[in-house]
Amino acid sequence: MRQWGFIITKNTALRALTDCQFSEYSFEAMYRKSIKTRGRFESCLSLILVSLVFGMFAITDYHLLGLSREYYLLITMRTVVVSLCLFLAFIIGRWGSYSRQAWLHALPLWILATGIILIVPLRPDSLFTQVTAVVVATIAFYLLIPTLLTVAMFASLYLSIGFLVAAVLFAEIGPVVTLRIALLLIMTNVVGFCALLRLEVLQRKQFALLHEERNQNRLLLKEIAHRKSLEAQLRMVAERDALTGLDNRSHFMKRAEALLQRSRLEKVPFSLFMIDVDHFKSINDTWGHTHGDWVLTKIAAACAQSLRPTDVIGRFGGEEFIVALPNTGPEDAQIVAERLKKRVAELPLKEGMSELCLSVTIGIALAHPEEADLESLITRADQTLYVGKRDGRNRVVMYRSSC
Repeated sequence: MRQWGFIITKNTALRALTDCQFSEYSFEAMYRKSIKTRGRFESCLSLILVSLVFGMFAITDYHLLGLSREYYLLITMRTVVVSLCLFLAFIIGRWGSYSRQAWLHALPLWILATGIILIVPLRPDSLFTQVTAVVVATIAFYLLIPTLLTVAMFASLYLSIGFLVAAVLFAEIGPVVTLRIALLLIMTNVVGFCALLRLEVLQRKQFALLHEERNQNRLLLKEIAHRKSLEAQLRMVAERDALTGLDNRSHFMKRAEALLQRSRLEKVPFSLFMIDVDHFKSINDTWGHTHGDWVLTKIAAACAQSLRPTDVIGRFGGEEFIVALPNTGPEDAQIVAERLKKRVAELPLKEGMSELCLSVTIGIALAHPEEADLESLITRADQTLYVGKRDGRNRVVMYRSSC
């Protein structure tokens, strides 16, 4: 299902309309938002450069017209156009956005186009020089000043048509010259339109591919996290006893073996408990296995709470538990065992089990200074446990013969 989702998302993202925008409005809005900062900066910089170039042509006006009425009109017009464009460049740099203020990006183009058109009636003798300026301005509208394709197209058409009409009215050009200029402007608009269309499509395709790659990376990270979670769950199932949540026998043996080896290398004492729930069979026979399982879970929790963070406890089998206590001598082991036995005796019982007196018998074995065999230590603790059970249960017994 995820693979099909990738394909659907990718095909939808790359599908565009004739105006080179994404067919899905939400995806188009996402694209425009992604280029908002870059678009603001480039638009602001481009408008500043274009305005300065437009204003610099006042030098040419002076050489052609001198200090005439037309020159002062041109200076005034250029000053107004440059001032408006610089002001709009500041506004766009602060608040401009393709997704919400497309008109704000269109306004400077129409102001520049109007300024270029107004040059014709004031300097009709320089028409052919102005044709070159219109061609350059049209290409600039499409490619230099970042904006939407439709915005650039309408502004360029306004410039071309307005310039052609002004040339016919004020420069008194003939039909042949008019046709030549019209064909040149049409070709300029077609080239600019196709170039911007291709650029916009390529940019959107690149955005769609990057977006798809990010989605796949996010899904991949989720898949990795899911796999890690499954591995952790499998590891817990393999290492934990299903009923009590303690280490199972095999996992306890691994951990206790490592602790024993470390204690031997560091030459510190090591103790081991074998714990048996007293009269557990009668609990099952009297109240049922459900109550028996409940008793085991409560005793397991009480044992775990009675131990230190460095101690390791596991379910050895049936109603038996086993505890490894690193860096623990006989006196400390006796104290921990008595505390554990007391906590079990104080456990609250279920309703209907008031006549039951919970208790455990604990056998303690101490590792020899150079002992590295966990099995022999477990055997001694087990033998000690059976001594306690034989002597009446509900007691802590320490293995003495090896001391």
